[in-house]
Formats: sequence, structure tokens, C-alpha cells
Amino acid sequence: MPTPPEEKAPSRNFIQQIIDADLAAGKNEGQVHTRFPPEPNGYLHIGHAKSICLNSGLAQEYGGKFNLRFDDTNPAKEEQEYVDAITDDIRWLGADWEDRLCFSSDYFDQLYDWAAQLIKAGKAYVCDLDAEQMREYRGSLTEPGRDSPYRERTVDENLDLFNQMKAGEFADGSHTLRAKIDMASPNVNLRDPVMYRIKRAHHHRTGDQWCIYPSYDFTHGQSDSIEGITHSICTLEFENHRPLYDWFCESLEIYHPRQIEFARLNLTYTVMSKRLLLQLVNEKHVAGWDDPRMLTIRGLRRRGYTAKSVRAFCERIGVAKSNSTIDIAWLEDAIREDLNDRAPRALGVLKPLKVVIENYPEEQVEQLEAANHPQKPELGTRKVPFSRELYVEQADFMEDAPKKFFRLSVGREVRLRYAYFITCNEVIKDEAGNVVELRCTYDPETKGGNAPDGRKVKGTIHWVSAQHAIQAEVRLYDHLFNVEKPGKVPEGGSFLDHLNPNSLEVLTNAQLEPSLAEAQGGTHFQFERNGYFFVDPVDSKSGKPVFNRTATLRDSWAKARR
Repeated sequence: MPTPPEEKAPSRNFIQQIIDADLAAGKNEGQVHTRFPPEPNGYLHIGHAKSICLNSGLAQEYGGKFNLRFDDTNPAKEEQEYVDAITDDIRWLGADWEDRLCFSSDYFDQLYDWAAQLIKAGKAYVCDLDAEQMREYRGSLTEPGRDSPYRERTVDENLDLFNQMKAGEFADGSHTLRAKIDMASPNVNLRDPVMYRIKRAHHHRTGDQWCIYPSYDFTHGQSDSIEGITHSICTLEFENHRPLYDWFCESLEIYHPRQIEFARLNLTYTVMSKRLLLQLVNEKHVAGWDDPRMLTIRGLRRRGYTAKSVRAFCERIGVAKSNSTIDIAWLEDAIREDLNDRAPRALGVLKPLKVVIENYPEEQVEQLEAANHPQKPELGTRKVPFSRELYVEQADFMEDAPKKFFRLSVGREVRLRYAYFITCNEVIKDEAGNVVELRCTYDPETKGGNAPDGRKVKGTIHWVSAQHAIQAEVRLYDHLFNVEKPGKVPEGGSFLDHLNPNSLEVLTNAQLEPSLAEAQGGTHFQFERNGYFFVDPVDSKSGKPVFNRTATLRDSWAKARR
């Protein structure tokens, strides 16, 4: 027997290579300490999941530490609801911050002292320009900015004004504290950025203790420094901010973490901007942050995505240095792979068509053996009732069927899964000409789906007993948008123009095998031939489960695009 080829070790991404080099050089005393710093102004989405998996995964790989830190410096947009939801979602993903749950608001006193330190060093000043004037003075990408007329205030003036800002003696927006760097810098982030602004808003943790709040740019690097973060991993939009974070740490002469930028996650048929997601929720284009069409973590969870599948997806797409767009089929494949391995099978007819087996005894009911998982005999079997009247899928019958249609048509024979061969003999229609019933006969010698005479049929369809089936609500989901890049719209257009009107189909007359009557919220099933389904944990009631389709059995969109 030939020796199998030696498996190649997976390639190291560029962040791992940087950390490997730092450890080899003896930096940070051989420690790796990462963090995930969300702002509590909304719910997390699949893009955040990539960052969570990356940061927590690196800490785990290197035997290091991982922090969860909330950037809660803008109280007007932040709520405890978001803090609770974010911590729950991160815990669901499997990231463990142990006892290191941190908040930027924990450091407000220290940040204020550091701001005063920069004022004393002549590196910060209080400015009276309003927001519009500040934009005017800032210049553009091609023109340098102009110095504020308040830039040369003395240290004593600036300290006094800064104390008055803190004491609430000025109106909101009337004064800011700015770093004194370089108004002619080609990097506009270095053109005297705002460090503090006046904002009278109740903070979810500090209450009304403060009326001035530090900017994200002034908070980010110093918070990392306070927590001893060794590798501050951010998405690419923060690359141009890195010189500013460096300037603050160097000017304050404090521990200086290393910032590394990677490409954010962009997926087809969705938007990843928190602002746009918030608009979808506020304008009620979706049912909420947990709408299963939303690629928020809450939405994915309610649709039936598993933490394992999300982590597997994030691992597969890898870490890159340049932005690109990933086909959403990668995410769908990850959940299919997970559920195919472990979701028990069931029979469910989503759009029922009645079948009467005319030669089957009227009062007879058989309990047929059905596998809970065809590849896993250890999961056992269940009994499925079979009777004279059945339901099959409407799509499994065609009156004028082409030759390669291997399902029901007049005169054609098919196999009923786990049951018998049946032949369609007659079609019953209503007054409008719609097919409402099929009259068939069965071959009693084909029990279990095999003919003793060896004859073959090419079609196998699923079914449920009409007498025993439960009626249930089933929700079928499609992409929320009908174009690959809904966020890119021409001038005057809106991403809302690309909403898919068929993104949700609610079926109220689905007929399911009776074993599903007591299905518990949060459990998965594969409805044979119809996809993977999840018992909705919010709307399901005892004896009345509601099913969300997590994924089809294949990428139907990819097939349609070919």
C-alpha cells in the first residue's frame, strides 16, 4: 500500500507571522494579549464575529489573554441593552474574556489626567471653533488645514478652560480640547484632532458624573496601554489613525501596544454598516435586530446558525491585508456542513398536495421505520405513520411532465421515502382548474422502497400522512437584498432600492410528521429534500412549533447564477 502524502502544515497568516517574530525577538516578555473593543450602540454582526474569532483565537493559540472592552465614550447612542446583547453573543461564539470585562469609562479619570498632562506639555489646547468652522479650518486631502485662532493659548488658560469644561460651565459644542500636532500634515487625522467634547448625556455606567467625554481616537490607544494589550488588532479603516495613536502614547510616555490592521469582512447580498443596519431596524424594513434575514449575530442565531459554523466560516475565509468581498455561499456552506453532520432527519411537506391511494385499505395505518440520520445508524430510527391519504409537495407533480421529470405525473411510478412505490392514475381539479388532488395506486410488494421483481424507479419523494400530520408555520428566507453589493448605489439612490421583496415567505399550511409536534425551540432538523430548519425560540409554543429555514440543501442562488 503506498504511503499517503505528508499533510502540509497550514500557512501562517500575516498577523501570526508578526506575533511569531515578536515572540522570537523576546518582546512583551513572551506574552500575547488581545482584545475586542465594540461600541455598545447596536448589535454585533458577522463582521464583528470575524474580529472576535481572530482576537480570541490568537490569545488561545499562544496561551495568552483576551479582553472584552466596551468603547463607551458616546453616551447619546449607547445603552445597557446593547452591552448585554454583545456580551451574550460573544459568549455564544465561544470567546472567553475570563474576568477581564472592561469599559473605556473605567478609565475616564486617567484619561482626563493624561489630557491635562498634554496641556501642561504644550501639546493640547481648548478650541472655541464650532463643528462647521472646524471642518472649514481642517482643509482637504489636497489642501493643508489652517491653525485655529485659539491654538496659541497659554498653558494656564487651557488648563483653566479645560477645568471649566469639566465643571459644566460651557454649553454643549461650544468648546473642545484638541491635540496640537500639525495642521499641514498630509494625514488629516493629525490635523489637531479633538480629544474631548462637551456632551450632556446620561451615561449607562457613570450616570451624570461627566459632561465631557473623550473621543475614540484619544481613548483607543491609551485603553490598550492601560490593559497591557500587546497586539491591538483593528480593521483597515483604522490604518490612517495609527500615527495618531502612536503620537498619543509617545507624547504621554506610556506603554505602547503594537497596532496591526487587517481587512474587514464584506459579504455579498448584505450590508455591514452599523448605520445601515440601524436604519433597516428603525424604519421597520425588518422585524428587529434578530430578524433571521439580518446578518447580525442575533439574526443568525435565530435563523439557526451555530457558533461552530460561524467559527468555521471565519477560519475558512482567513485574514487578508486588502479588502475584498466574500460570496455569502461560503457562510451558507459552513452551516450546511455542520448541520448535515448532526441534524436529525424529518419529513415535512411545505406546500401540500393531497394524494389518495385508492387501493390502500381505508382504516389501515402502518408505522414505518425511518432513519433519524442515514449516515449515523447510532442515532436510531423513529416510527412514521402511513395511511390511505397523504400529502406530497405540489412541486413533485407535473401534469405535462417532460421526459426527465422523475417525480409524479399521470402514468408514472415513484418511490415514497421509507414506504412504497405508487403510480398516479388520475388528477382532480377545482373549478378554477387548479390541481387539488391526485388519485394513485400502490404496490404492496414494495414496502421499504424496494421491488422484489427488481424494477427500478428514478424518483423518490417525501410525504406525510394526512390523518396524522401536524399543521405548522414555516418561514422560508432568502437574501435580504437582490444585488451582490447593495451598499454601492449611484448618486441619488439608496441601498433600500435593492431590498428583495421575496426575502421572506411565510407558509401557514405546512404539513409535518407528527413527531415534530413537541419539537423544542432551539433545535435543528433536516426536512428531507427541503433543507435545514430551526425551531424558532421566540415564537414557538408548546405543541405549536414555528420553523425557520436555516439553509437549503444546496446553494440555489449559485445554481441560478450559472
